[in-house]
Amino acid sequence: MSSQPDLDHLQRRIGYQFRSPERLMLALTHRSFGNQNNERLEFLGDSIVNMVIAENLFLSFDKAREGHLSRLRARMVKGVTLAEIGREFELGSYMRLGSGELKSGGFRRESILADAVEAVIGAIYLDSDFYTCREQVLRWFEHRLEQLDLQDTQKDPKTRLQEYLQSRQFPLPIYDVISVDGEAHNQTFHVSCVLASLDRKTSGIGSSRRVAEQEAARSALKQLGVETP
Repeated sequence: MSSQPDLDHLQRRIGYQFRSPERLMLALTHRSFGNQNNERLEFLGDSIVNMVIAENLFLSFDKAREGHLSRLRARMVKGVTLAEIGREFELGSYMRLGSGELKSGGFRRESILADAVEAVIGAIYLDSDFYTCREQVLRWFEHRLEQLDLQDTQKDPKTRLQEYLQSRQFPLPIYDVISVDGEAHNQTFHVSCVLASLDRKTSGIGSSRRVAEQEAARSALKQLGVETP
């Protein structure tokens, strides 16, 4: 969040030493900070991460159809996943934000962290070459990619719970944040999921509100017998 963050520490965390540190600084600059910001780098990084993940999935799942591959890629490159990577690198501590975003906690905002991760990817590409950048992306996503299988192409728990309730003409679930623990760069969210018409309530824990809501929805599906424990 400082205007002059310690980039050496961050470069060690992400595993890449910039030849031109100003590229990394630009990748960490939100549009609220000024006209020179990370939006163009984000555009570039978004294209790169989509291509790298698509190639990896294509090679890893040689029997998967296009629709399955598309859903797997979407899971990998969605905002919540990118934001999780941003939190692992503590990017929020290095972001340059305008005063309004600082006051509203923008350094914790999922969309800002996700965009910054893409911008850093774009900056690495410009600072090196595609193959170096590709290796960085694969290393950042490595354990997530290893955990994937074709079962991951199903719809997420919140969507499945909503469709289950709608098909039976029940009211939609109500999600509420119970508490938020931890430091700004490493928070844990506790969320409840209330199914008023079925007199049921579950809870979920996650590194973001969205992740916690998904866990609460998954617990609700198990209670309803839609999914096995």
